[in-house]
Amino acid sequence: MAFSDSSRRQSLIPSFLYSSSSSRPLPLHNMPKSTLSSPPSNHVGPSSGFMIPAPTEPGKIEMYSPAFYAACTFGGILSCGLTHMTVTPLDLVKCNMQIDPAKYKSISSGFGVLLKEQGVRGFFRGWVPTLLGYSAQGACKFGFYEFFKKYYSDIAGPEYAAKYKTLIYLAGSASAEVIADIALCPFEAVKVRVQTQPGFARGLSDGLPKFVKSEGTLGLYKGIVPLWGRQIPCPIFLPENVRPNTMMKFASFETVVEMIYKYAIPKPKNECSKNLQLGVSFAAGYVAGVFCAIVSHPADNLVSFLNNAKGATVGDVSAGPAVKKLGLWGLFTRGLPLRIVMIGTLTGAQWGIYDAFKVFVGLPTTGGVAPAAAVPATDLANVYNVK
Repeated sequence: MAFSDSSRRQSLIPSFLYSSSSSRPLPLHNMPKSTLSSPPSNHVGPSSGFMIPAPTEPGKIEMYSPAFYAACTFGGILSCGLTHMTVTPLDLVKCNMQIDPAKYKSISSGFGVLLKEQGVRGFFRGWVPTLLGYSAQGACKFGFYEFFKKYYSDIAGPEYAAKYKTLIYLAGSASAEVIADIALCPFEAVKVRVQTQPGFARGLSDGLPKFVKSEGTLGLYKGIVPLWGRQIPCPIFLPENVRPNTMMKFASFETVVEMIYKYAIPKPKNECSKNLQLGVSFAAGYVAGVFCAIVSHPADNLVSFLNNAKGATVGDVSAGPAVKKLGLWGLFTRGLPLRIVMIGTLTGAQWGIYDAFKVFVGLPTTGGVAPAAAVPATDLANVYNVK
């Protein structure tokens, strides 16, 4: 197994996360003893964390190359934009239940009211800002997550990156979400106004100018703080596999995937079929999504309140009118069952689509790679010096 290209690729692929060879490491018992020598000094030993074969075959994408980040960005567009657009009817009912609970008392009655008043076409009102907004968010969320995950891993170094991998996931996802929500916020503001105020506008093309005329350009971002509160925060009192929205979506997803491969599937990930790996991605994503919905729901209610009420500001939230109107119980529970179904399905589908696209372009699925087992130094020499 040749490592002549390691110096060329060292700046792109951290050696403690990905193997540097174009072929997979051979089992110790299959290595010819005549070819063994001392291990090269530029590789990390047993504490190196994760080892994933890096694809270098012709036509495949090299890890952490510009093409890699472009693929992750495009995968994020597909995973977030398409899934959120698909569940527009659920989102429409959820937003109206949050804004007008007296009229939209339950999921079933909410659908009934919308069908009676607006017809079938009414269920997809606001689908354009939904598609464009969440496509932009997905591009930034997944693309920058992969970037920041590597960036923080390089800063931490091999030993600490492997030891504190969950913190790396949390920091990377939070950094990515700050950028992603800036891209999403204007579309989210118009979407909520279109969906909750019949007659305001038909969609994005006429809704955006009306919104800017009424609220000003900065009004498009009046929901950015509660949006960050819905998507980013990470209370330190929660266990590492129960993190709010994006931080929890990424960190707990990778934790759940690793637990599934460790306890539920009786063989290593690299021996599982691609279909099974994608099934694991969907299941872990759904579990992460359920926790996302529960923990971030109060902030989601505030986002809907701010974007629906003309002239409302973030100060209204801190001063109390929004909480007073919603009530403490309503803040945590209004529209929650529907949001659990919606976000659980969304998150599972997002990870499934994202990893399916990665597999399509020749990249490994996300998560599930357990730390490498400790190997005696003499045997480690055998691993790294087979020619």
